[in-house]
Amino acid sequence: MYKDWPKLAAELTTLMGDTRKGIPDTWGGFSAMAKHSTADGALNPKTKELIALGIGIAVRCDGCIAFHVKAAIKHGTTREEMLETVGMGLYMGGGPSAIYGAMAMEAFDQFAAE
Repeated sequence: MYKDWPKLAAELTTLMGDTRKGIPDTWGGFSAMAKHSTADGALNPKTKELIALGIGIAVRCDGCIAFHVKAAIKHGTTREEMLETVGMGLYMGGGPSAIYGAMAMEAFDQFAAE
């Protein structure tokens, strides 16, 4: 196992909560944007989480992988959908995204097992 993704998500949630206390208005604005951006609309929440995950892979963000894999699973994402999302992240992010795509699959397996 490379990382414990559920543990990472929990630790980042705590860190982010602590930071939010120092900039509540700014962080609250970000939270409102996240809430409205991921709401059901022309694209459903699962599709939006997979888009966010593909971006997270392409920009090489561990936290993005942890949070968006967890949310994608909550919305019913299958392993096949994850693999195609990893493929798009690899396409958009190049070789380094191959590493992050593999980490996203490890995260998927860990969250799916919970």
